[in-house]
Amino acid sequence: MKIIVISDTHLPKRAKQLPEPLLQVLPEADLILHAGDWSDWSVYKLLSEYAPVAGVAGNTDPPEIEKKLGFSRIVEADGLRLGLVHGHQGSKSTEQNAIHTFAGQQVDAIIFGHSHIPLMHTVNDVLVFNPGSPTDRRRQPQYSFGIMTTHLGKLHAEHVFFDRK
Repeated sequence: MKIIVISDTHLPKRAKQLPEPLLQVLPEADLILHAGDWSDWSVYKLLSEYAPVAGVAGNTDPPEIEKKLGFSRIVEADGLRLGLVHGHQGSKSTEQNAIHTFAGQQVDAIIFGHSHIPLMHTVNDVLVFNPGSPTDRRRQPQYSFGIMTTHLGKLHAEHVFFDRK
């Protein structure tokens, strides 16, 4: 299974459309995960044209998105449990807020956004992954998103970095 992982698209505020490197891989997706800060429900509709979409709301999303998606969820994909959260709720770092959201729950990965900083490592055998942003790199050298693949109960994740929207 191929899962495209994005966050912090902020459309149409930070960009008018999704960037070409992301558009090139979306047709290959079996599932698309969005870790919040969509900014507009039209992004969900656009992504749904490519594959099933699961997502959560972020701190800049309108109440409509919060009501439809909530702030956290566990997505089951190919027998794996993927915790999905934006990471803005709590008093700790974005990463610690995300990890705390799923404390005491069985997850294979925790996917979050908010900081726009790509991150990937494991904590207590759980993959902790922030895809960065494909449209608003902030102080990062490049834009980014993630690709996860599953095979025989194993999860592989990687970032895709690029220079232009």
